[in-house]
Amino acid sequence: MKTFKVDKKRLMEKILELSRIGALKGGGVSRLALTDADKMAREWLLQWMKALSLEVCIDPVGNMFGFWGSKDLSSTILMGSHLDTVATGGIYDGSLGVIAAMEVITTLKSLGVKPAGNIGVVNFTNEEGVRFTPDMMGSLFMSGGITREAVLNTPVVGRNDLTFQDELKKAGFSGDFDSTGFAPKAYLELHIEQGPILEHKSLDIGVVEKVQGINWTKFTLTGMANHAGTTPMDLRRDAGYVASQMGVYLRKLTREISRLVGTLGSLSFYPNLINVVPEKAVFTVDLRHPDAMELAEAQNKLEKYLLAVCGQEGVRSEQENLVRFDPVDFDQHLIATLYNTATNLGYRFDKMISGAGHDAQMMASICPAAMIFIPSKDGISHNENEHSSPEDIENGTNLLLNAVAKLGGLT
Repeated sequence: MKTFKVDKKRLMEKILELSRIGALKGGGVSRLALTDADKMAREWLLQWMKALSLEVCIDPVGNMFGFWGSKDLSSTILMGSHLDTVATGGIYDGSLGVIAAMEVITTLKSLGVKPAGNIGVVNFTNEEGVRFTPDMMGSLFMSGGITREAVLNTPVVGRNDLTFQDELKKAGFSGDFDSTGFAPKAYLELHIEQGPILEHKSLDIGVVEKVQGINWTKFTLTGMANHAGTTPMDLRRDAGYVASQMGVYLRKLTREISRLVGTLGSLSFYPNLINVVPEKAVFTVDLRHPDAMELAEAQNKLEKYLLAVCGQEGVRSEQENLVRFDPVDFDQHLIATLYNTATNLGYRFDKMISGAGHDAQMMASICPAAMIFIPSKDGISHNENEHSSPEDIENGTNLLLNAVAKLGGLT
């Protein structure tokens, strides 16, 4: 079987180039969606696309496409990810998928070969969901999960006077390409694992078969503020106590339901004083599970327990569902292609379930999709210390390259 190889030096140089845009002193990057740094990264990608003579198209929510061949999505093997980051992000999350996709095209062009049909690269807008919610917004739009109007009218988090549309116009990346009219032939995404499993198992590659479901919920508890020294314990309506009980119960729940992960990620008290019983507590819960029924069961148990404790303590509870994403299964044909290609390349690999959300899960609702993971050192991500070795990056990109070549009839 014929194999192709990327230029590791060129690949790493591109990663370092991009890492200078939005660079932080600690070695990471901050490129929140549609900020000046994100705009600069987009302009950098735009120039690279033009240098490769790709046909550049931008859709109404700022998703950037570069087509080798025609811009007919239905005949395009699409690769990509995102360039936006969290506030203190690493240099690989998202960026690797876009750069690797560009390197695939660069390599094939340099060899004078072209797969049948079209090859495309996409940079999805606002995957991280830091400035605008929900996350994975660009791919959600492309897959029909959210309307153009809903995206454009989304306010900047914490601002009521500034919208997605305002920031998109300021960045200059609003276009009229119809990305929702046709589904791609296939979608492949290379990503760092963002977890410790591959490194722990000494594996080169993870072939992602599934993305687990996600429930994000915001809870607001209201009791009564009172003096911490004079209010008897049995007469308190302590919202802080109820919130603390929820943290303990959440950990218990993850032990009861296999493969469930749960996080009480944010918590605030009012009036937040050392000598006052909290009148209000606001907290969020992140629940994830690869099975939709198990995830629903966990959510139900959490809510029932909260109501029981609130009833005992005289505290009122309100909740807001922030995010609900069902588990997603990736395409079996693409998974088999990645398995066979990884075997031919001599990589140590295994199947995986993704714990984090990705653009690929949105694309899976409209076209065959799959993902490739490479190891993350110490499992660290969304952190300036995020790191994947040049060898692992080369391996993942070579797998992407050869899988695309096989899908395109070159091997």
